[in-house]
Amino acid sequence: MGNFTVEGNIVDIAKRNIFFGEVMVEDGKIKSVTALSQMVDSAHFILPGFIDSHVHIESSMLIPSEFARLAVIHGTVATISDPHEIANVCGMEGVEFMLSNANTVPFKFNFGAPSCVPATIFETAGAELNHDDVKSLLARPEIKYLSEMMNFPGVLYNDEEVLKKIAAAHAVGKPVDGHAPGLRGDAVQQYIDAGISTDHECFTAEEALDKLQRGMKILIREGSAAKNFDALVDLLNDWPEMIMFCSDDKHPDSLVEDHINALCARAVARGINIFNVLQAACINPIVHYNLEVGQLRIGDDADFIIAKDLKDFKIKQTYVNGILLAEQGKTVGNWVKDIEDQKSVNHFDCSFKTEADFVYPFTSQDEIAVIEALDGQLITNRLSARPKIFGQNIISDTGNDVLKMVVVNRYHDAPVAVSFVKNFGLKTGAIASSVAHDSHNIIAIGVDDANICEAVNLVIKEKGGVVAIGNDKRQVLALPVAGLMSNQNGYQVAESYTRIDQFAKEMGSTLEAPFMTLSFMALLVIPRLKLSDKGLFDGDNFELV
Repeated sequence: MGNFTVEGNIVDIAKRNIFFGEVMVEDGKIKSVTALSQMVDSAHFILPGFIDSHVHIESSMLIPSEFARLAVIHGTVATISDPHEIANVCGMEGVEFMLSNANTVPFKFNFGAPSCVPATIFETAGAELNHDDVKSLLARPEIKYLSEMMNFPGVLYNDEEVLKKIAAAHAVGKPVDGHAPGLRGDAVQQYIDAGISTDHECFTAEEALDKLQRGMKILIREGSAAKNFDALVDLLNDWPEMIMFCSDDKHPDSLVEDHINALCARAVARGINIFNVLQAACINPIVHYNLEVGQLRIGDDADFIIAKDLKDFKIKQTYVNGILLAEQGKTVGNWVKDIEDQKSVNHFDCSFKTEADFVYPFTSQDEIAVIEALDGQLITNRLSARPKIFGQNIISDTGNDVLKMVVVNRYHDAPVAVSFVKNFGLKTGAIASSVAHDSHNIIAIGVDDANICEAVNLVIKEKGGVVAIGNDKRQVLALPVAGLMSNQNGYQVAESYTRIDQFAKEMGSTLEAPFMTLSFMALLVIPRLKLSDKGLFDGDNFELV
């Protein structure tokens, strides 16, 4: 943390002005911002750093320090991070792991207190956080907000435990994040009136506009699975102070390529005003969540980036607290702690399975319920199909792309939940993962019970991971940290994930991100039809079927 000066075109988002000048940094703070002339076309641009306004770090399969290693090269200086995933596996111990590891790097992680652990009563999670646990987290200064309140039925029906968690956040003046897919009209007004101020689950402009007009802030999400940017970004034209950008869930291969900078480039290419775009990407999260992140003002922390231009947003340098963390697409210095020094956590206690555990008996039914996976969306549809029968059992029908899907309880031995899914496209083998939102049991899809069984057992052997088997080949990415994250270098994890993702596609999958899509087939809080370890779940009526 030294004293230095940088020159370039300075982007003043608040005053909606760009001028050529110099920024002086002293002891990690902005000492001065001086205008020297009008904007110089040939000069680079100095602006506040980007902020991901809602992301589950665990979905990157990287521990926080390794996430930071990849994010800073794209100009990201901070995140609003919900440790909901690891909390559902390891409880408070998992949250403490995330906080501790995040503190080993200068990157500005801003964590929330998970509000829904477990996410629902219709699945088996590895832990529970009650309102007293949430209250104790919210009392800590490093916890900035109450994470997404996924239990919107609990809000609407005045569930006492839910309301106590919301009240705990309000008592300490911290915002409450929302999660209300499809909620409109009087129902969403009641949800907002409970004191919930954001939503990142909108997938149509009409839904988002309804919420904006009622005073709710909208986080435009573009991640590795859910992609709502194109549907929502034009709202930035009229609502620049009410919108933020987020990824929600971003896999490591995607994080190597880009982050919030890519959303800025796409928005500008669409003709949206540059200051509206940067308001959403750099400023609104700081204001809403009361973050200790600099806005390129005198006295602020020296958190800023230097971009080649304001079109493609290729980042030349990233500074946090006046420390140069990345330059020309590479991290600078040794600020990421050695992986071997990281304490790990996990919760995995189930036995190896046999093929008999995955049998789905035929009982004279003419049709079976089928989950229709939708590429690029978390929501699914409910279909019906004629069962393919072999002997006395219903099996995968590769000809019609109706494949067997299973969820295996990873926390203790229990009967396996079995159903069927369409649009994964596998022609051979199976894929399996211990990343299965929200409780992160083992989920697998395959063409037959033998392949499914082998894939599941490989996940159990590693006590967490993603697996693809087929054509006499096996690929495994071990995730020993809570069965969600690797303990390896972020670039190595990205390379391994790219290989296993490509292998799944070689086995026939036509999905853009087969493993990310797989991980959401057990996400009960997003309709319509999902599979938990307890059985098939109707998300429209919020009940097991």
